[in-house]
Amino acid sequence: MRVIFVEDETAAAVNLKTLLGQVCPDAQVLAVLESVTDTVKWFLENPVPDLVFMDIHLADGDAFRIFEQAEVACPVVFTTAYDQYALDAFRVNSIDYLLKPIKREDLARALAKLSLFSKNDRSEYSVRVEQMARQQNERQRTFLIHIKDKIIPLGIQEIAFCYTCDERVTVYTLDGRELPMEGSLDSLMGSLPETLFFRANRQFIISRKAIVDIFVWFGNRLSLNLALKTPERIVISKARVPEFKRWMTGTPRK
Repeated sequence: MRVIFVEDETAAAVNLKTLLGQVCPDAQVLAVLESVTDTVKWFLENPVPDLVFMDIHLADGDAFRIFEQAEVACPVVFTTAYDQYALDAFRVNSIDYLLKPIKREDLARALAKLSLFSKNDRSEYSVRVEQMARQQNERQRTFLIHIKDKIIPLGIQEIAFCYTCDERVTVYTLDGRELPMEGSLDSLMGSLPETLFFRANRQFIISRKAIVDIFVWFGNRLSLNLALKTPERIVISKARVPEFKRWMTGTPRK
C-alpha cells in the first residue's frame, strides 16, 4: 500500500509512521508533505497513492484548500487535534478521522474499514471527501463573532483588515467596526480565500478591496494605505514584494 502523509508536525509524522509500520508492515510512505502548496504540487506531478493521511491545520492554511487546486482521487483519513468544527462533518459524510495523539487501535480501525472498500467504494469515498471540503470552505464565508451575550455574523466581504497585538486578533470592517476574533492570525488566514486576502506581515492580513494606494518605502519595501486608519503602518518586506505584486495582479505562481 502506497501512502503519503500531509503533516506539518515532525513528531506527529514520526509517530504515525511508527504506528503504520506496526499495523501495516507492507505500507510504503512515498512522501511527507508539510503544506497546502507542497501537497498540491505533489498531486499534480505524481501518480495517485492508495491512501492519504491528512492533517487539517497546515502551516499555510486548512487542508481543505488542497481539494480546490488538485484532484485527490484516493481515500483520505483526516487527522486533527481538534474535535469541534471538523468531526461532525466527517461523521455525516462517513469520512474517517483520527484524533491526535493517534492511537494504534484507532489507526487499525481506519485501515480495516478502508480494506473493505471496493474500487467503486473508493471512488465514491473520494467524491464525498471533495464535497465535504467544498462545504467546509463555503461555511467559512461567514464568521460568527461572540461578544458577551451576542453573536454577530460577519461576512468576509465586510473585512478590511485583521490585526494582532498582545496575542489578540481584531477584525476591522469596511464600515469602521472593530470586532474581536478567536484564534491566531495564522488560523484566520487559513479560513480566508487567498485571492481576496493577503498576509502582509506578522501583524496584518489585508483585504484587496481595502487598499487605496501603495508607496515605495525605504529599502525597496512597500507601504500600504487602506480605506480606514490602521493601528500602525502596514509595510511589505522587500522579500515579500514579488509575492504581493503577483497577488495584486492575480498572476499565478510559477
